[in-house]
Amino acid sequence: MKIHHLRNATFVIESEDNHILIDPYLSEKGKFPPFAYFRYKPRKNPIVSLPDNASQILDKVTHCLITHSQKWGVEFLTHTDHLDSSGKIFLKNNNIPVVYLQQDAAYMKKNEISVETELKYWQTEQLLGGQITAVPAQHGHNWTHYFMANGIGFYLELPNEPSIYVSGDTVYTADVNRALIEFKPDIAVVAAGCASLDVGGSILMPLEEIITFIQNAPKKVIANHMEALNHCPLTRIQLKQELEKRDLLSKTFIPNDGETLTIECG
Repeated sequence: MKIHHLRNATFVIESEDNHILIDPYLSEKGKFPPFAYFRYKPRKNPIVSLPDNASQILDKVTHCLITHSQKWGVEFLTHTDHLDSSGKIFLKNNNIPVVYLQQDAAYMKKNEISVETELKYWQTEQLLGGQITAVPAQHGHNWTHYFMANGIGFYLELPNEPSIYVSGDTVYTADVNRALIEFKPDIAVVAAGCASLDVGGSILMPLEEIITFIQNAPKKVIANHMEALNHCPLTRIQLKQELEKRDLLSKTFIPNDGETLTIECG
């Protein structure tokens, strides 16, 4: 299996002829307003461009998984850092089949995007000769998560490939812990930006929860969702330093934008 990291939470899983795009955030640098104006420097998002090899990787995409994008169908509440206007156009124009949460499928169809599989929490569905299970994701510990997008993580098993758990935008919860302990994924992906808005607490795992996630993951971890958005303060260097202190860096990949990881079974 190859993992092509593009930017933020956007990456492509390559497995034989299948190239599975995760959370397409494809717009040019600075297209969207800041997510925070007072707590962090109010830079327009994304704060970095897509890598030079993005088009080459995207040209091969055959399927798409989306962890979350919208709440109550209100465009103002859409999470453009996981599905933006350019991502919608890409999926529509290339007729890419999408795997998405059942309760949000109508939103995709409204945008003329092809929904191939509609998922329910903890129910396993067949996909690409393997299977996929949706794991609940909670976008914050306090009241803020009620106003955030409906979220899921994915546990994906493909034939002759390492299993992978993409946790999505979530804090550390009993569901996340259950996925790590019960599924025992070969690869676990954590959104590690330590994001928060101008009001409320963390909407992604704070540092100590990231550490807990990595400690409890049975095998390799990929940390993403960093250095692309103005409300995500944790940098790759800072995370590496913290993991070195706890002797966890050897089990953690922290890919740069445009980097490809090759991960074998076992």
